[in-house]
Amino acid sequence: MSAAGIVVAGAGQAGFQLAASLREGGFREPITLVGDETALPYQRPPLSKAYLAGKTDQAGLFLRQPGFFAEHAIVHRPGIRAVAIDRAERRLRLSDGDSLAYDHLVLATGARNRPLPVPGAGLAGVHQLRGLADADSLKAEIEAARAIVVVGAGFIGLEFAAVAAARGLPVTVIEAAGRPMARAVSPEMGAFFRAAHEAMGVRFAFGAGVTAILGRAGRVAGIGLADGRELTADLVLIGIGVLANRDLAAAAGLPAEDGVQVDAFLATPDPAISAIGDCARFPSPFARGLTPDGTVRIESVQNAIDQGRCLAARLTGKPAAYGALPWFWSDQGPHKLQIAGLSGPSDASVIRGSGPAFSVFRFRDGALSAVESVDRAGDHMIARRLLAAGTPLTPDQAEDPVFDLKALALQRP
Repeated sequence: MSAAGIVVAGAGQAGFQLAASLREGGFREPITLVGDETALPYQRPPLSKAYLAGKTDQAGLFLRQPGFFAEHAIVHRPGIRAVAIDRAERRLRLSDGDSLAYDHLVLATGARNRPLPVPGAGLAGVHQLRGLADADSLKAEIEAARAIVVVGAGFIGLEFAAVAAARGLPVTVIEAAGRPMARAVSPEMGAFFRAAHEAMGVRFAFGAGVTAILGRAGRVAGIGLADGRELTADLVLIGIGVLANRDLAAAAGLPAEDGVQVDAFLATPDPAISAIGDCARFPSPFARGLTPDGTVRIESVQNAIDQGRCLAARLTGKPAAYGALPWFWSDQGPHKLQIAGLSGPSDASVIRGSGPAFSVFRFRDGALSAVESVDRAGDHMIARRLLAAGTPLTPDQAEDPVFDLKALALQRP
C-alpha cells in the first residue's frame, strides 16, 4: 500500500476492531478512523442496561483509553461525518470540508434508529436510544418521569423497560405485533419474557398502532393509539428497529438496497472498498433457507468484532471467507437471554428444561437452526459448538433431558 493507507468510515465496534486487528496483524501503514460521535469508540450494549442503571460510567464504556490510539498510531477523527466517496480518485470527503486519500476504504457506518412517522415525534420528552448522547438525555429525565411509554417490544425497548421498572416507575410497552421480540425469538420465549416483565410491573399493549404522540406546551403528554385509546406519558422511548446507514455507499454507485452488499470476503464490487458491521449485508451459511439469496444483515457486537477481525486478516494477506456463527444476548431485569444461530418464524420449536430456566431449540427443515436460552449459559455454549460445527441433532434428542448434549458437542468430526 502507499502512504494513504486504510481509511475507516465509522468508529464504532466494527471500525475500531478492524483498526486494532490490523495493528495486531502487523499492518504498518496509516490507519484513520472517522466517526460522527465526539466520544472515543465505545460499547453500545450497556447503554440500555448498566449505563442507564448507573452501574457503569462513560469511561467504563470506552473500548480503549485515549493512549491506545497514539501508541498504535491510529488516527481518530471524532465528530466528523463521511459525506461522499470519490471512487475514481480514491478519496473520502468529510463534513468539515477536508478529504482523505485511501488505498482501501472500509465502510463501518453502522445503523440508525428507524423513525416513528407520526405527529408529535419531535416533542420534548420523546427519545430514541442508539448512542451515548441518547442515553445521557434519557438519564437526565428518567428520575422525574411519572408515566413512561415504550414504543416497540424489541431488545432495546424491553431492556429499558426493565431498568425503569426496577426504579419503581410505571411503564407501558406498545407493540404492533402480538408478542414481545416477535422477529427475534420463538413464541415460547416471547411468552416467558412477557410474563417476566409483567411480574416486574410492566404493562403491555399488543397489536396496537401509534397514530400520534400528544403534547402540551411543547412536551409529550400522551400517546394516541389506532383503536382510539390515549395513554398518559411524560417520557416516551421509541424502539422500533434500525435502518442501515447505506446512503454513502449508494451515492457512490455501490449496491446497497438493504445494507452495503458484500461478498463472502466482505468486499464490495469495488476492490478498494469493503464493508463490515451493522451496515453490511453478506452471505452467511446460517442464513440458508432463511432469506431468498442466503444473505443477511446482522446487528450485533459479535458480528461487528468477527467481521473486523476477518477483514483485517484479508488486508494483511490472510484472506478467508467470513462464516462466523451469529450469537446474541439481552439482559432484561434478572434474566439473561442468549441466542445462537439464526431462526425464522416458521422454524419448529423444541423445549429443553423447565421452570424459570430453559432453552428453545429451533429446527428448520429438520436441522438445528438456532437455540434460545434463558438463564442456561451451559446450553448456550453447547449450542454454539453444535451450530458452528454443523453437528447433526434431532428434535427428539434436544427434547430428551437425559440425552448428553455436551458429549455430542465435544465429539470430533
